[in-house]
Amino acid sequence: MPKLQELTARETIQKIRSNEATAEECVHAVFERIHRLEDKVNAYVTLVEEEALKKAREIDRKVSEGKPVGKLAGVAIAVKDAICTQGIPTTCSSRMLKNFVPPYDAEVIERIKREDGVIVGKTNMDEFAMGSSTETSHFGPTRNPWNLSRVPGGSSGGSAACIATDEATLALGTDTGGSIRCPASYCSVVGLKPTYGLVSRYGLIAYANSLEQIGPMAKDVYDCALFLTVIAGHDSKDGTSVKAAPKDYTEFLKDTVKGFKIGVPIEFFGEGTSDEVEKQVWNGIHKLEELGASCEETSLPTLEHSLATYYIIAMSEASSNLARYDGIRYGYRVDKDEGDWTTVYSRNRRIGFGAEVRRRIILGTYALSAGYYNKYYLKALKVRTLIRKDFENAFKKFDVLIGPTMPFPPFKIGEKIKDPLALYMSDVDTVSANLAGLPAISIPCGFTNGLPIGMQIMASPLREDLTLQAAYTFEQNTAYKNRKPTVE
Repeated sequence: MPKLQELTARETIQKIRSNEATAEECVHAVFERIHRLEDKVNAYVTLVEEEALKKAREIDRKVSEGKPVGKLAGVAIAVKDAICTQGIPTTCSSRMLKNFVPPYDAEVIERIKREDGVIVGKTNMDEFAMGSSTETSHFGPTRNPWNLSRVPGGSSGGSAACIATDEATLALGTDTGGSIRCPASYCSVVGLKPTYGLVSRYGLIAYANSLEQIGPMAKDVYDCALFLTVIAGHDSKDGTSVKAAPKDYTEFLKDTVKGFKIGVPIEFFGEGTSDEVEKQVWNGIHKLEELGASCEETSLPTLEHSLATYYIIAMSEASSNLARYDGIRYGYRVDKDEGDWTTVYSRNRRIGFGAEVRRRIILGTYALSAGYYNKYYLKALKVRTLIRKDFENAFKKFDVLIGPTMPFPPFKIGEKIKDPLALYMSDVDTVSANLAGLPAISIPCGFTNGLPIGMQIMASPLREDLTLQAAYTFEQNTAYKNRKPTVE
């Protein structure tokens, strides 16, 4: 019999509604787990235990009085520290925002609260979501639960790690170039980057507006679909929000892929992809073939330019977005105010930002500067259009595209942090979905030397139903979701 903290969201809700367990007992069990493991994992930067237990008791009162409860009643939810939470510090894991307490909730947080979800804390991340390993955090790195000497992926590493260790039941992440899917792969959980605009970005602290998207992370595909059902939908406060009709995404979870046409872009298995990752992903694709899908290799020629295109656009937008943090109008301020405005401004940003954030601001400013705008930024926007057209053509023939989430297994902490180019290369298979605004999900598909490997499934815009159905079918016919890390 699984312990309360080990339950999925669906199982937790069923137990609470049937009076087999109380919301308070479920949330308390999660906090016990957090207190036992956090010294080893470092998944959280802020915990709100008192507020969470109070919310749980309110849900229990509703149940005892026979009142209706929400879709997430009593489920312990972790929130990436880039998403604003009223009255709870939101730091982006940066010294620059270490004292920032938002006066309002992000739209996704309001939706969670309306459905009786219980927020337990804010999770660790790469500073301002800039990284693929959760090593650039001001609060120190999060460790991979499968091997504490390895990275959990990033930038949503804390969110993935706390699900893998049962320190939360659901988690919110953000994905700018793979920041949900990368840690989902490295921690052997499920992570979905929704179609751009499907989930409101109101209340998300911006890194690269045209690329980033809030999305769900969960223990299995059903929970991921349930969570997406709650957070998806049009929001008038977000100018990029799409006017898509509300859906119950759990209705698309059918255990069949008969008739599915799967495309396998050869570019996803390019130079740098480890043999073991390639083998396990192909095993996953062949499993879907056995279950009734047809599979064919294909080519999307512009994908070879996706990484360079992504980093030029992302860093340029980061340079613009982070200009507001100067310690004078906003953000961390050094106590000493000696010198002129330029000196004070420079000192605040040099100390307030970490090395990786400063690097990306400098590169983005360079790409946007006079004489280089046309050469770099404008050219990147044109290539982005070509990448999107390549995907459009592919989806005229295929229902989904499948490849590795990450080109290699989780690497050791400290192994790549001093080699930015090597770290950037780890995003080679994920950034294209952000450039084209596509839905993409990462699900566990194997292990190598005890380290997880993830398989990525992409579909055309607003076809989350196809990614979820393919992922669900694979999950139901394999046993990877049942394998758990041993941290203690």
